[in-house]
Amino acid sequence: MPAEPVSRSMLFQRVAIIGLGLIGGSMVLAAKRSGLVGSVVAADSSPDELALGVELGVIDGYGSISEVVKGADLVVIAVPVRATRVVLEQLRPSLEEHAVLTDVGSTKGSFVAAVRDIFGGCGPRVIPGHPIAGSEKNGVSAAKATLFDDHKVILTPLPDTDEDALQRLTGLWEGCGATVLTMDVARHDEVLAATSHLPHLIAFSLVDTLAGEDQNMEIFRYAAGGFRDFTRIAASDPVMWHDIFLTNREAVLRVIDHFTEDLEQLRRAIDTEDGATLLRVFSRARAARNHFSKMLSGQAYVTDMSQKAVSFRLQPGGSITGDIRVPGDKSISHRSIMLGALADGVTEVDGFLEGEDSLATLQAFRDMGVTIEGPDNGHVRIHGVGIDGLQAPRGPLYLGNSGTAMRLFAGLLAAQPFDSELTGDASLSRRPMGRVADPLRAMGAVIDTAEGGRPPLKIRGGRKLSGIHYDMPVASAQVKSCLLLAGLYADGMTSVHEPAPTRDHTERMLAGFGYHVHRDGATASVVGGARLTGGRIDVPADISSAAFYLVAASIAEGSDLTLRHVGMNPTRTGVINILKMMGADITVFNQREIGGEPVADLQVRSAVLRGIDIPEDQVPLAIDEFPVLFVAATCARGRTILRGAEELRVKESDRIQVMADGLRAVGVETTVTPDGIVIDGGQTITGGDVDSHGDHRIAMSFAVASLRATGEIRVNDCANVATSFPGFVELARQTGIFIEAEEG
Repeated sequence: MPAEPVSRSMLFQRVAIIGLGLIGGSMVLAAKRSGLVGSVVAADSSPDELALGVELGVIDGYGSISEVVKGADLVVIAVPVRATRVVLEQLRPSLEEHAVLTDVGSTKGSFVAAVRDIFGGCGPRVIPGHPIAGSEKNGVSAAKATLFDDHKVILTPLPDTDEDALQRLTGLWEGCGATVLTMDVARHDEVLAATSHLPHLIAFSLVDTLAGEDQNMEIFRYAAGGFRDFTRIAASDPVMWHDIFLTNREAVLRVIDHFTEDLEQLRRAIDTEDGATLLRVFSRARAARNHFSKMLSGQAYVTDMSQKAVSFRLQPGGSITGDIRVPGDKSISHRSIMLGALADGVTEVDGFLEGEDSLATLQAFRDMGVTIEGPDNGHVRIHGVGIDGLQAPRGPLYLGNSGTAMRLFAGLLAAQPFDSELTGDASLSRRPMGRVADPLRAMGAVIDTAEGGRPPLKIRGGRKLSGIHYDMPVASAQVKSCLLLAGLYADGMTSVHEPAPTRDHTERMLAGFGYHVHRDGATASVVGGARLTGGRIDVPADISSAAFYLVAASIAEGSDLTLRHVGMNPTRTGVINILKMMGADITVFNQREIGGEPVADLQVRSAVLRGIDIPEDQVPLAIDEFPVLFVAATCARGRTILRGAEELRVKESDRIQVMADGLRAVGVETTVTPDGIVIDGGQTITGGDVDSHGDHRIAMSFAVASLRATGEIRVNDCANVATSFPGFVELARQTGIFIEAEEG
């Protein structure tokens, strides 16, 4: 064997590849390209492949399995999955105690079972792996160093996996150009059965069926491009797929059964000319494909729906001008889908916010059997299923970054006859849900949460709820709305008392759908058992989105901006009230009411702002707008003091601390208190790097701050801006902010 080079950057000194084909060979080339491995030796059933591997420079030497494994600190099994057991038996006597053992197979349960049988258990350095990459070509001659670039590799560590071994293997795959994800073994096999194995099975079966038809040559001659694209995977290696289907047998059979049931439903619909069922299935499928493709940015097998990294690069200065309409109100968009789905009849929605949070809510109802057409330029048509018409989803309902959706869904699903699970992205999974789970439990709901009362929420179905009176300890529209929605299904009256006014979109919209809501001062009540009737909803422009432009035009000299059709719900106008107290030049005109919600046009001009002691009664009315109000306070003359804003600490981030940290990064000092912040205005905003912590409102606030900065500001982790304000970058640039979005 050749001498082994030594390098501080190496993760593994000697690598043994068992099975020198496309995947194994490409892994070696990519690892060598990155300088992460020393010598690489291989064993393979084909002597010709091994000799070719040396000739091509892929490997440094070869031998029997026992020979190449001896002394290796990484052993990669890259053989067909049904050959894994034989390979493990042969390498067991020679495997070094410190060696990391991994594989590249498409099924993980069979690999783990084989290791346990042969070794008597899985040691801490056994880490199953699965690169999601491939080619129609096979053999070491097809290997290429770029095969894994921009692809996923799934590792399925076990409970006692050694952390150092996991980090080194992760580093190796990342050095090969891949993005590494981790997943439970059983979950991996379920996901791959649905997303990879079943499509291959269907492709093989369809081509085989059509090949046996009369006039089969004509069928294939006139097949369209879509047919060729879909059936291309039927050209894959039959032996490999034979092995995969037999080793992942149980998971594949489960997904085949689901598919067969659904296919039979479509057959019946066609046979009986049931157009409603066809429309529901086709629209749900089309929308699901578009929704998840957008959220995954074209990359498959992402378990946490993570997006590509996005940063904002902002040049200083500028003024704000124009006549614009910001996207639709997110809170109203959420509720329009929820109540429209529960209503009898069709609900038409205009102005729907096509952001990822709202689309996640829309998709969740499709997953529960609701036919929803659109969105198409903000128009959505919802075919309501009635108060008792939701169907059990097949899996968890993914709600992206939306705390509003998760808290409202908890109330809506607490009394359904089926079990449900609510999940979200990494940011949402850190947010507390106990303040909705606890009162729902008092109503009779059975809800399990993760540690600390955090998502996922697992809701037991079939529970009868009883109405309660609940005094909210902290003002929260989400908690109030959650309990009112649960109250639609509860016996008797459900009433919620709020210590301070919060947004009342749920109460207004319930009334618009014909469901009586009783109001007695600070208490809202509903009686369960009534029904909702579909109608029309015109979603006003989101005042939370407008807030960024209200502040931007106020602080940038020479600004004059008109904002159209802005929602002016009195429970949401705190940002306007506070800015006016600070001296902002805001004119409200063309006031009217549409669909039960007040709207107006706003004109804002630059003004000299002054610091104020923010009245605590305004805090709940501007809770989402405080990040950008902190920017206004920074640009004002004098001191601004905020109290009574504990709610800000449990939003998408701890918005008080994250804003304070961000302001410090651009040269502004603040004093953070348990329930607020003190900002001395007039400080110079310098350039700097800001971490938004994935919070869309933080990111957009520092885009506004750039208008008064002296240097470039870079804001990191901005992908979630799309959750509430799609098109923000383009609109900001159009109105005068010098902004560029950079991916990577």
